[in-house]
Amino acid sequence: MAQILAPSVQWQLRTKQTSMSASSITSKMWSSLLLKQSSKVAVKSSAKFRVLALKSDGSTINRMEDLLNLDVTPYTDKIIAEYIWIGGSGIDLRSKSRTISKPVEHPSELPKWNYDGSSTGQAPGEDSEVILYPQAIFKDPFRGGNNILVICDTYTPAGEPIPTNKRHRAAEIFSNKKVVDEIPWYGIEQEYTLLQTNVKWPLGWPVGAYPGPQGPYYCGVGADKSFGRDISDAHYKACLYAGINISGTNGEVMPGQWEYQVGPSVGIEAGDHIWCSRYILERITEQAGVVLTLDPKPIEGDWNGAGCHTNYSTKSMREEGGFDVIKKAILNLSLRHNEHISAYGEGNERRLTGKHETASINTFSWGVANRGCSIRVGRDTEKQGKGYLEDRRPASNMDPYIVTSLLAETTLLWEPTLEAEALAAQKLSLKV
Repeated sequence: MAQILAPSVQWQLRTKQTSMSASSITSKMWSSLLLKQSSKVAVKSSAKFRVLALKSDGSTINRMEDLLNLDVTPYTDKIIAEYIWIGGSGIDLRSKSRTISKPVEHPSELPKWNYDGSSTGQAPGEDSEVILYPQAIFKDPFRGGNNILVICDTYTPAGEPIPTNKRHRAAEIFSNKKVVDEIPWYGIEQEYTLLQTNVKWPLGWPVGAYPGPQGPYYCGVGADKSFGRDISDAHYKACLYAGINISGTNGEVMPGQWEYQVGPSVGIEAGDHIWCSRYILERITEQAGVVLTLDPKPIEGDWNGAGCHTNYSTKSMREEGGFDVIKKAILNLSLRHNEHISAYGEGNERRLTGKHETASINTFSWGVANRGCSIRVGRDTEKQGKGYLEDRRPASNMDPYIVTSLLAETTLLWEPTLEAEALAAQKLSLKV
């Protein structure tokens, strides 16, 4: 099993002197054969994750690392594109690779592709072909060079979006002129939990037992308080390398739980960036031998759940008089509370209990600086009379395409009846 260490520009292997035999080859000889290059070609190494190589039974260093990190750009224009899509559960990520003849700058330059939808729960066996449409590209932090990660959505051969393709509907909402003119911004706080691979128990916890109660772990420092920092840091740098608009990271309230933030992102870009960041996190935990879960309540009892708080603003909210616009948006959100809750993630009822910095799933509420409400408004927003709102209801496993587009639809396109609006305003003490 390979272990991820800190990113490093130079690759270093820990070697050990071994005796020569007919069945073994020295490190120097292997490197000479594998990495010999023309003196006319200068190969520049890029920052990558450093991996400790395992040793074979014969104490010969495993050279897979050298092969994984060969820089092929001096020898070919071809690149590797990793096509990524969402599987049948609506939360599982799938991917496969193909060779592209030259570097690309826009998804429109990439060919459509297909996969076996019957193996992902997205098509019947007798008509299993699902078509991948490239929609967004990011630099590949695992392969480096000109290689790319490609976020795709999914269609039938006839060109119809399949039921699990939530991006298609989101793109329609974000292309509406009313929405475009308001330039919706999103800042998404993705929480996640790291589990030990064999026991599915949080990283750093005693197997079958519990650590000390919550308190010292949030943004904590130290071997007895922070578990998985290397994974969080590796993910942070990989996202920056990829071009994801990641804006920060921190340890969370429950030990073994972390958070990172993406944004501000505009429109459909928010969903693309979150899905790509999740893919990168899955790949890093795969390499580290740690299990990633986005379950909104991974441990029952007096432990915080995992959410995906979504900060949202429009152009009108960010301008003078924006606080009144925010209150009108809150009113609309209150009237569609059930529609939002039903789309905000599987198992969210186990998290939204009214405890552990959450509101009850059955009751809509809002407040200034109150993390126990459905919608929180910051003190600065209240003071300045403009800014943003935070929707604290989405679960960690929510689909960002659904959540971001639903917020835009409810606050910019949907109009309640005058009677419902008046009743909601009175109930929430909102004057709009």
